[in-house]
Amino acid sequence: MRNVQRHRQPIRGRLVAAVLPALLLAACFGDQNSVLAPLNQPGGEPAPRVASLQRGTDREHQRLLAAFGGEYRAPQVKAELEAIIARLAKAGEGQIGTYEVTILNSPIVNAFALPTGRLYVTRGLLALANDSSEIASVMAHEIAHVTARHAVERAEMEAESALVSQVVAQVLNDPTTGAAVQQSSKLSLARFSRQQELTADQISVRNIARAGYDPYGAGRFLVSLGRNTSFRAGQQGGGDKKLDILSSHPSTPERVAAVTNGARQIGAPGLGERDAARWLAVVDGVAFGDDPADGVVRGRRYLNSALRIAFTAPDGFELEAAREMVVGVSNDGSQALRFDSVALKAGQTLESYVASGWIDGVATAEVQSLTVGGLPAAVTSGKGADWTFRLAAVQAGPRVYRFILAAKGQNDPERAMRALLDSFRNLSASDAQSVSPLRIRLVTAGAGDTPASLAERMASTDRPLEQFLILNGLERNARLTPGQRYKIVSE
Repeated sequence: MRNVQRHRQPIRGRLVAAVLPALLLAACFGDQNSVLAPLNQPGGEPAPRVASLQRGTDREHQRLLAAFGGEYRAPQVKAELEAIIARLAKAGEGQIGTYEVTILNSPIVNAFALPTGRLYVTRGLLALANDSSEIASVMAHEIAHVTARHAVERAEMEAESALVSQVVAQVLNDPTTGAAVQQSSKLSLARFSRQQELTADQISVRNIARAGYDPYGAGRFLVSLGRNTSFRAGQQGGGDKKLDILSSHPSTPERVAAVTNGARQIGAPGLGERDAARWLAVVDGVAFGDDPADGVVRGRRYLNSALRIAFTAPDGFELEAAREMVVGVSNDGSQALRFDSVALKAGQTLESYVASGWIDGVATAEVQSLTVGGLPAAVTSGKGADWTFRLAAVQAGPRVYRFILAAKGQNDPERAMRALLDSFRNLSASDAQSVSPLRIRLVTAGAGDTPASLAERMASTDRPLEQFLILNGLERNARLTPGQRYKIVSE
């Protein structure tokens, strides 16, 4: 895994960046298709504690908290993670020092480390792990990045890359060549980081085995990770494989094969502790999915209890909430949606704001005024090189809610925008209070239960059976064990 790096990736096919600017923050166990609020400063690889890096990692810590919804308070879970880290350190015979773990309030599946020994896991990752050995493999992997001095090596290569491109661009006055050199350097860095991932995987397998955990836990978790990533990609229409060459970690099948081979060199399956019951008891009740304070998606509906607003996406759309925005794509990939909010400048009218256009390179038509949900609104249309747009802005006091609908080619999404605005409404105080988070809950399988019957008890989730199987590390034809507890998602 790496620390924090950003990649731009289409949500479905090749969306115009101006339509849905998607900042992907991916780490070792990172979802590749999740939209987050922008971070303006790239992170480096994890590294040992170095005094000169202290201030930078302190800043990065605050950035991570801001980008991932702050710290998620779960004392039982944190205590368990700290116990696992202490056990790894004891088995490391002094090679593993002191680490501080933070749980981030994000549904994204991610984990990473900072140079000073700060370890991070998202609550989304906690929900995906199914036993103590799996979560121990995540912690051991991040610690391996730190102890293997990957951050120092990465920082040196990044500094060299920046210097070369700066010389070409400024001294030779050739920005184009400078950009090409920088891209070439990024490819080199990506390959280098990929090897770091494999190295950290191998170190983690050995370390969890020395600590008494099942070394095959790393492979099981990576399989669940791969399935979860594919599930999310299916929700968002898949990814652009042309970006794979810039990926900073190898493909999941390659990693699974490597860690499984490493475990086999230690011993046959069945050795080491898994303790699934202990880990499941710890994660019982952990929040799952979107935080209601940032808005939640329930099918095609978006509800924000803090802003007390709601709307429904047009038929055929899938939504995903992110900090400060909501994005969506139609099932066939022909239309895209974005929702966010801004504040008007002093003296600026809603109509003049919409007429000014807020998408670069898109010429807008005449602005029309109307009322949406009892609030003043303005709408217009626009044309880009490959997309046709409908733009709408709804004013609620100093806040302006913005909708963008984009359709490929000459297809005008006017009807879809009309349906979207018709669905926009203010939530009553009771409705806003009723928007509660989904949580991981444990249920005990009965004699006649199947994955399908337990999946029916999943609340407000897309493709519940598939998600149930992924959450519990089960194959599609799996049989449940009566009396055993399984994870579901419930309010």
